[in-house]
Amino acid sequence: MPDLPHPAVAVALPGTGSDAHFARRAFGSACAALDIPFHPVDPDPRRVIDSYHAALDAAARSGPILIAGISLGAAVAVNWAARHPESVYGVVAALPAWTGADTTGCPAALSAAATASALRADGIDAVIDIMRASSPAWLAEALTRSWRSQWPDLPSALDEAAGYHWPEPELLSSITVPVSLVGATDDPVHPIAVAERWATLIPGSDLHPITLDELGADPAVLGVRGFSTLIQRRITTR
Repeated sequence: MPDLPHPAVAVALPGTGSDAHFARRAFGSACAALDIPFHPVDPDPRRVIDSYHAALDAAARSGPILIAGISLGAAVAVNWAARHPESVYGVVAALPAWTGADTTGCPAALSAAATASALRADGIDAVIDIMRASSPAWLAEALTRSWRSQWPDLPSALDEAAGYHWPEPELLSSITVPVSLVGATDDPVHPIAVAERWATLIPGSDLHPITLDELGADPAVLGVRGFSTLIQRRITTR
């Protein structure tokens, strides 16, 4: 493993329909505590994946980067890390939702596609009302903010997320950079079994279980849990 005492910057990639504001709440305080420069990415809803790749490519010009991704962001993070290991200090992958390109049974992909269809049919106000009635308060507030900021391109962003090819087992097994996983034990959209499978497939990775109540009380739990062991592993393997 290369001698990398400190990442040049931490790049945070939000999940489907989310934004830099939530990514900052999830990982910003952990980066500040470790004195790591931090860049949360606001996805371009017209080209979500390309905007993530552009942010990672730009950040990596300053040196090896730490990538922190949530849900879709976690998938992009490990896919990019597998292709550019020399540019990656490590990865924190939070709430992975699926494994493999066939997302027929993926709850996150099905939800994204259904929401995109509803938005086109009923408009954003009606869909937000339905979402708020069925979501915890913290999630309803976060999605109301991010969905409105991405409107009217939000349906396109959700369709892109629904069609994204999640990492195959072979790719996960090939990753050579340190990876820490955070999974929620009670999240039906991001089943803990997926995080457990990733932890089994990714060499040397570790898994930190949390609950949705913990995440709702303070999203920074993602950074606290994920960064702690990843940074320690980098220090002890130098």
